[in-house]
This record gives sequence, structure tokens and C-alpha cells, in this order.
Amino acid sequence: MHFALRSSGLMAAGLACRAAASCRARAPTFHRGSLRPIHTPVFSATAHFCQSKQRKDYALPNPSWSQDMVAQFNRYMEMTKDGTWKRLPSYRNFLDHMPESMVQEHAENGNRENRMFLRNTDEEGKGFEYVMFVNSSEKKMVCVFQPGPYLEGPPGFAHGGSIATMLDSTLGGCAILAAGRVMTANLNVNYKNPVPLGSVVLVETKVDKIEGRKLLISGQVRSIDGETLHTEATGERSTVLQA
Repeated sequence: MHFALRSSGLMAAGLACRAAASCRARAPTFHRGSLRPIHTPVFSATAHFCQSKQRKDYALPNPSWSQDMVAQFNRYMEMTKDGTWKRLPSYRNFLDHMPESMVQEHAENGNRENRMFLRNTDEEGKGFEYVMFVNSSEKKMVCVFQPGPYLEGPPGFAHGGSIATMLDSTLGGCAILAAGRVMTANLNVNYKNPVPLGSVVLVETKVDKIEGRKLLISGQVRSIDGETLHTEATGERSTVLQA
């Protein structure tokens, strides 16, 4: 539960930074080769998050990204031009997503030396390489995911736990968009086909229903051509009551 709360806060902070005009990162172009909150969000979308622009945004292309990964990134970046989709920034440390005025408040449970679970490697391309996009009008979130060799389970394929992690993170992002701070109540994962290491898949999720404090969400992991269903999942999130 503690991890879910931290992850939720992190995603909300990233959404807030993305929404502040002066915080937006200008994404490079590479050649090939609104959900309205039903509760008050954890963070407000203000310019206070601008110090995050000084941190490295890991949700931008790097040399480890395959041509397929770059192509999917460019495809969704094209869709951001009309405002249909928005790219979410992603930083290494939870505190890097927060304004300095709030860092001290959370320093007891985290420090600058800590790293996000999903960004916990020093070498690009070895672990979780991903970028998330949100479509508020359709209540959807998509994660373009390239699993690196440190995520191996069966020889040559991504560990099932890494797939579940990306589903949990993307499903959680949908819930945060709808309700602010949430925590995971349950996650049900059905594996259909293994994901080869180094391949690129789309983690597609959406909010299906909101019942009071309960949010029902579903998602799939598919190949970029849409032909292979790798994994499907359903989840439930609950909004966190304010103290």
C-alpha cells in the first residue's frame, strides 16, 4: 500500500508538471531508423513544479531505444499536437517531481539518493524503458514499453512481474486522472503470450467505471501491430480519504 501511495503521488506530480506551461519539455523529433477529477487532486498544476525541468526527463528518446520504440514515440507525439494526447514526464527520484517547498515535508520517507523502482538502473536500455501518454477525453492511458535484459524471466523473455509492474503503473495513472490520490485495492493479471526482451509493446488502459471511492480499470499489453495480445488485466483503485 505504501508503494502504491508513493507511485500515485509521483504520477500526480508528473501530471501537474506537464500541465504547467513553463514546465513543458520540448521533445525532439526522430526519423524512423479531460478527465475531470471527482476529488481534489494531490497536487495542483502550477508553475511551482518548474524546478523539475532541471532534472533529466527519462520519458524522452535515448540511444537504447529501438527504431520501433522511437517510431511509437513519434506517433504519439504527433497526436499531442492537437491536444488529444499528452506526454507525461518521468524523473528518477520521487522528490524530483515535487516543488522545493514540499520536499522537506516528505524528506523523512525519501531522499535524493533514493530511486524510483522503474528508473533504478545506471545504464540506458537495461531495465524499464518507457514513456506514457494520456488521452483525457477518452479516459485512456498508453505506455510504450521496451523491456531490457535486466528484466529477464524465461530466457529471452520479460519476467511476468515486470509486465505486471507496467500494467499496475499505467492502470494507476488512469485512476489518478479520475480521482487524484488513490491506492491499489487489487490487480488481476492474465498472461497470454510472453513479451520478448527488447521488443516494444503498448500497455493500453482505461477507466471503465467509478463507484463512489472505487475505480474499476482495465488494460491490455499488445504488440505494436495489434496482432498479439500478450497480457490483459483488471484492477481496482480506491481514493484516499484526506486526514
